[in-house]
Amino acid sequence: MELLIMSILKIALLLILAYLIGSFPTGVIIGKTFFHKDIRQYGSGNIGTTNTFRVLGPKAGIAVFLIDFFKGTLATILPVIFNLGPHYLCLIFGLAAILGHAFSIFLKFKGGKAVATSAGFLLGYNLNFFLICAVIFFPILFITSMVSLTSLISIVLIFIASFFFHDLALSIISGLLVVLIYWSHRSNIVRLEHHEENMIPFGLYYWYKKSHHNK
Repeated sequence: MELLIMSILKIALLLILAYLIGSFPTGVIIGKTFFHKDIRQYGSGNIGTTNTFRVLGPKAGIAVFLIDFFKGTLATILPVIFNLGPHYLCLIFGLAAILGHAFSIFLKFKGGKAVATSAGFLLGYNLNFFLICAVIFFPILFITSMVSLTSLISIVLIFIASFFFHDLALSIISGLLVVLIYWSHRSNIVRLEHHEENMIPFGLYYWYKKSHHNK
């Protein structure tokens, strides 16, 4: 009985750690520390990779992406590092990090859209599934030239792809990610409906719009 209580306490403490890892506000920290800017006051106001690229430049954007990505991976593999047992626990820990990013305790429970952290979580849980997700995500990004639209389309396709892995827990978490991603992209959906969404300077749609504008 005492051993069971200790195991539950250990899992609970590590879940809190996973949430805190996810809560680390990378974009805000890098913006304030190196650029003396609060990323939340510029561009779209988001603390994630895309807005950081737009406001602070590619070096800051890459740094934010990598840290947000790997904090998802690190949190997901905590059960492996500490030998907690069933592999499905990795899903719960990864979800804790994603929720931490979206509802950061350091930002009064506000945060980012959790796309990079979700990707890092997928890498930590299942490499093969992560590679399939990458094959889904990047071609759509190349076509649409919009990270938000790509995320909205990809997460639905990723949810469908999860069924082919015959992993009920993975499918449940993927379904929850659909809800979270759509909820966090509410403002993007409005801009998409009004054809006002920002594009990245890359991809077929960007090149089409640029060539059309130059005519």
